[in-house]
Amino acid sequence: MTALIKTPTLEEFLTLPETKPASELIAGKIVQKPMPQGEHSLIQLELINAINSVAKSQKIACAFPELRCVFAGNAIVPDIAVFRWERIPVAESGKIANRFETHPDWAIEILSPDQSQTEVLGKLLFCSSAGSELGWLINPLDEAILVITPVRQVDIFKGDRPLPFLSKINLTLTANDVFAWLKWSGS
Repeated sequence: MTALIKTPTLEEFLTLPETKPASELIAGKIVQKPMPQGEHSLIQLELINAINSVAKSQKIACAFPELRCVFAGNAIVPDIAVFRWERIPVAESGKIANRFETHPDWAIEILSPDQSQTEVLGKLLFCSSAGSELGWLINPLDEAILVITPVRQVDIFKGDRPLPFLSKINLTLTANDVFAWLKWSGS
């Protein structure tokens, strides 16, 4: 991630035009996320589908792609932001709110080749310190998933070790399952 311009306040940042890919305000710096590539996009798609097939249908939680979350002076855009059902902001009209001014319950980042693992891990640790229950940093190159828990403990999941999920989400996945999605049969 690279700093783009002089740092505005959070309020000024939120009035700036949107960028593609999204820009974030993290620890007083504006950074633009890298453009997602094939592995990143496929993992994001499959993981959102897997989570929502269980959690959304049972009104436990909902996984959102590239959702801006504004909290604790930062504006971040996790690759996947998962919110418990009762914490999803709703507008007066009864529709889902456009602005999510709170931390995700579970923040998921998929490391791109040109991203710093340390910076992305720092973003997930920030989410954890602000109240997120769970963080995942998926590293396709190493076929490993770093898991961050509320006590800021970081654990490495590889192979067939079952990954942790938010409570009540009855889903079983391993790192091998996640990275198997990248094997393309072409048919």
